[in-house]
Amino acid sequence: MLRHRLVSAAYVAVILIASYGAARAAPKGVLELFTSQGCSSCPPADKLLGELADDPSIIALSLPLDIWDYLGWKDTLALAGHSTRQRAYAELRGDRQVYTPQIVVNGSVHVLGSDRAAIERAIAQTDRNTAVMSLPLLVSADDGDLTVTIKGAPAGEPAGEVWLCPLAMAVPVTIGRGENRGRTVTYHNVVRAWRKLGEFSGADTTWIIPLSQIEKDDVDGAAVLVQEGSREKPGVILGAAFTPFPSQQHASGR
Repeated sequence: MLRHRLVSAAYVAVILIASYGAARAAPKGVLELFTSQGCSSCPPADKLLGELADDPSIIALSLPLDIWDYLGWKDTLALAGHSTRQRAYAELRGDRQVYTPQIVVNGSVHVLGSDRAAIERAIAQTDRNTAVMSLPLLVSADDGDLTVTIKGAPAGEPAGEVWLCPLAMAVPVTIGRGENRGRTVTYHNVVRAWRKLGEFSGADTTWIIPLSQIEKDDVDGAAVLVQEGSREKPGVILGAAFTPFPSQQHASGR
């Protein structure tokens, strides 16, 4: 059962807390890589995303698509909603550019997923919007629960929605057919579901979700996004946080 409560503590900081007291730097960028196992241009972007995922200032997510399944290989990680999300971004930008590998940076700017320099420029560009990644958001996984807390939101912060994304942090896939036939590609921070925790309207809020509801199959971490707009019309990312789950922290020595 998801538990939700308002909290009153005024703690003005932007910090991401991992489990067992280990802290990471506040993130400056959320990267959503729209990729496909059936896309011959995607493996370099998948590799680059794995490298970027090691940067504590970046939350790097893989959103596998099913749009190239007709080429002979069905993407084993794709979620139908990812194509919907990608199209919604394009419609709101007004450019209708939908392709793979495409990275959407902080919910607003898109670049080629294999172009590191373009990604860095896009992060800097989106940082000029003072609302982007401005929301203090904390997430921790400990004592059998995932705890998500918003504290000390800046005055005038836009309203938005709070989304929990269970992640498979490293998934090797051997592709049997299609353009990448015979290749084994590792996909990083693969989003396995989207779960709306609630609305954000400026108030300090905490959600507590039992890990038993999330830590299933290959899921071993989670990202939380606070995003302006709605699922149908997603806007800029107001705040984000990431944590591995306790079993993954022990395995990595964190």
